[in-house]
Amino acid sequence: MGPTLNRDDVELITRDTLYKGFFRLEALELRHRLFEGGWSAPMRREVHNRHDAVGVLLYDPERDALILVEQFRAGAIDDPHSPWKLELVAGLVDKDETLENVARREAQEEAGCQVGQLTRLHTYYPSPGACNERVTLFCGLVDSQGVGGVHGVEDENEDIRVHVVSFPAAWQLLEQGRLDNAMCLIGLHWLAGQRASLRAASQRAAPFNKDTKRTQ
Repeated sequence: MGPTLNRDDVELITRDTLYKGFFRLEALELRHRLFEGGWSAPMRREVHNRHDAVGVLLYDPERDALILVEQFRAGAIDDPHSPWKLELVAGLVDKDETLENVARREAQEEAGCQVGQLTRLHTYYPSPGACNERVTLFCGLVDSQGVGGVHGVEDENEDIRVHVVSFPAAWQLLEQGRLDNAMCLIGLHWLAGQRASLRAASQRAAPFNKDTKRTQ
């Protein structure tokens, strides 16, 4: 496969801030080593600099159901179907929070539900050609009974409608192109492979949980 290149093989010549608000846009002038030897010519690249994020696939193994959230997305304002998107619960990471705490907080804020067991699935760059954001995706087990309604943090202008959707229905939405974001694609394909074992574990735990409730 040839030599492995890393950060030491990039020379950052200048870094300028073009815009700074909720996000930051930077202009980088740089050059880097080439696979066949030598260095590239200096080049300019613009990078969207933003907080890392956490996504949570909320799954109820007892009912074989997912919790999806629907909200307006400005980046999809020209979408031919609708700028209101069905997504997984997600949020940005504050520097003093653990990723697990972000997952639990966002599940409460956006969907009004408590998360039990959390499993970390993947950490990935959604668009490394132009953005430094890294997303960490979890699966969180939940009880979806009674979950629904409209949620969100008012001072963040969030207006989030919550849906409880069976796995077969969610998979159909995926195939129809209605779940058209990376978190849903990655999360549902992971769940398709793990769903049977999650449901089996839930069924094994059910008698124990009922006995525990009777003794409380």
